[in-house]
Amino acid sequence: MSDNHHALEGWAEEKSSAYLYRAVARAESGTPRQALFEELAEAAEAQASIWADLLAKQGQPLPEVFRPSLRTRLVARLTQTFSPRTLRPVLAAMKVRGMSLYTSPLPHRMPVSREEIGGRHRTSGAGNTLRAAVFGVNDGLVSNAALILGVAGATADHGVILLTGSAGLLAGALSMAAGEYVSVRSQREMFEYQIGLEREELEQYPQEEAAELALIYAAKGIPKAEAESLANRLLQDPERALDTLAREELGLNPDELGSPWKAAAASFTAFAAGAFIPLVPYAIRLANDPLVLSIGLTGGALFGVGALLSLFTGRQAVYGGLRMMLIGGLAGAATYFIGKALGISLG
Repeated sequence: MSDNHHALEGWAEEKSSAYLYRAVARAESGTPRQALFEELAEAAEAQASIWADLLAKQGQPLPEVFRPSLRTRLVARLTQTFSPRTLRPVLAAMKVRGMSLYTSPLPHRMPVSREEIGGRHRTSGAGNTLRAAVFGVNDGLVSNAALILGVAGATADHGVILLTGSAGLLAGALSMAAGEYVSVRSQREMFEYQIGLEREELEQYPQEEAAELALIYAAKGIPKAEAESLANRLLQDPERALDTLAREELGLNPDELGSPWKAAAASFTAFAAGAFIPLVPYAIRLANDPLVLSIGLTGGALFGVGALLSLFTGRQAVYGGLRMMLIGGLAGAATYFIGKALGISLG
């Protein structure tokens, strides 16, 4: 990529950011955030001017009138229709800073070490992982149990039920893994792109970046002079500055750049573990009537999943377990009787 093209892209990025900042400011009309985003729009225009001067020195002409892309105009319109808080992930992806205001509204102390940066973000990481695993097991359990019961209602052939349940386990687990891979890969690419842009801008115009960060800290309640001093001091350490700029300006957490392969493997394992439970009596002949044992195992597993989920909802474990049993039982009963009706009509 030529230097001219890179500079032209930088100019267009900053002009688009200024356009979106003004859209957010209009959406925040009458609130303290309006002034912040208006100042951020001015800062983006100033950074666009830096790129424009560079292009002028290289003899590269600029468009007479800046025309935002269709995507930029659409996001601006959606911001007016809904709200910046609702559009926060989209705005962050479009390089609109200050989105951390919608996730951490209360003033907080400036971190003084790399260990402190993001410490408050990591407190729920293990809990979120456990909750995702429990939901994955629950999805596999309910969907495959319903599938097995539906087929059992249509036929008493244990071989057909085993084959169908195994296919359901593999298809569901692979589908979940593929979806999780795409989701995490897309999120990671977006994070990497935004952090890469932030790194370039930190190298190109550090003082302007410090000014933007100071505006955000001031909006969080830190006195303006102190916010400016903290921002300038922070930028003396480039790595710490990049980490904090990503969090505070873009609302991104660099610690959350998870591996898509690990996420896919975890999703596959959790779903398969849940889906295998109602299949156990058919895969390992433990009883003369595997359907009854399958229902019993599924009911017990549903109760356990519901009890575990109560850790995240604050409900009593027994209530959570019974509720999950009821929900799963209704799904299973519905598919069983539908399968039975289809089996009779087709038989």
